[in-house]
Amino acid sequence: MRQRVKSMSNHRGKIAGLFICILLLASGFISLYTRRLRAFAFIKELNVLRESTPATTNDLDDKLNFGARPHVQTQTSWNAPIMWELMFDNNLYDRKHKEANTTVALTVFAVGRYLEAYLKTFLTSAEEHFMLGLPVTYFVFTDLPEQVPEITLAPQRNIIIVKVEKHTRWQDISMMRMKTISEVIDTVLQHKFTYVFCFDVDQIFKGRFGSEALGESVALLHAHYYKLPKYRFTYDRNPESKAYMTEGDYYYHAAIFGGTCEKVKALADYCYVNIMEDKLKNVEALWHDESHLNKYFWLNKPTKLLSPEYCWDEYISNTEDILVKRLVWAPKDYEKLRTR
Repeated sequence: MRQRVKSMSNHRGKIAGLFICILLLASGFISLYTRRLRAFAFIKELNVLRESTPATTNDLDDKLNFGARPHVQTQTSWNAPIMWELMFDNNLYDRKHKEANTTVALTVFAVGRYLEAYLKTFLTSAEEHFMLGLPVTYFVFTDLPEQVPEITLAPQRNIIIVKVEKHTRWQDISMMRMKTISEVIDTVLQHKFTYVFCFDVDQIFKGRFGSEALGESVALLHAHYYKLPKYRFTYDRNPESKAYMTEGDYYYHAAIFGGTCEKVKALADYCYVNIMEDKLKNVEALWHDESHLNKYFWLNKPTKLLSPEYCWDEYISNTEDILVKRLVWAPKDYEKLRTR
């Protein structure tokens, strides 16, 4: 009798285990199905949908005049161009990208007080200077979608507002954007856009930020470090962090990065995975996602670098290299803006 009870108990355990497996599989299927439905609904919102797949990227960098700026570095050791004023033909780049039907997605996060302080100026200035003549869709990620200001957009320009969670600390807001960027590329952007550029919101466009900036994998030289010796670069020096570096090529600024959807997703995935691995060890990189971005670009060389003309801090007094200020840092009051 005892043996029979034990047998029945084992039988019930197997049935319960099988039932749990079925529930988990069903839950996973429903989650995946729901995600696909959300992605489909998200895609339908876009007013710039194209039936065809995104055009192939345009490589015009063999037309660059690397000798036009003899007093600054115009090419890396791995032959990637560093884009400065006078090196390129605006009209040639614009014409070729229009012929290729190039489309651009711009992502920007405006969470908490950053929305009111910066978003309207960022978007209105982008409409005056960013990728003019090309189809552009702004993806605004915010915890306050109802407060996103109305912006007058030119033809072929669109805005999509996506609600995101507001994290307790500003450092987490900065780091967790990588996960969101990866997800939106996976569900939407890779199907409809040739390139994606990711910006910090506390910046103002002042001059042309055009198609010459587009490339497979694009990094930005930090305005405060591009002239300094490498030993002064503020890489993460903690061996416990996944962002740890002992050497590097340049110091890159995470305020702007871009490229093809595939390359930007690879960067975002790399940063997010390593941020989470650090969190498991209760470690935080010195400059958060920027430290991980620098590690990524050390291991995976960018194919194009933007000079500090593309993101300048007007508090820097020496402007001898800066012929055009294409984008500038907005004034910052971190005590009022940042969540602690």
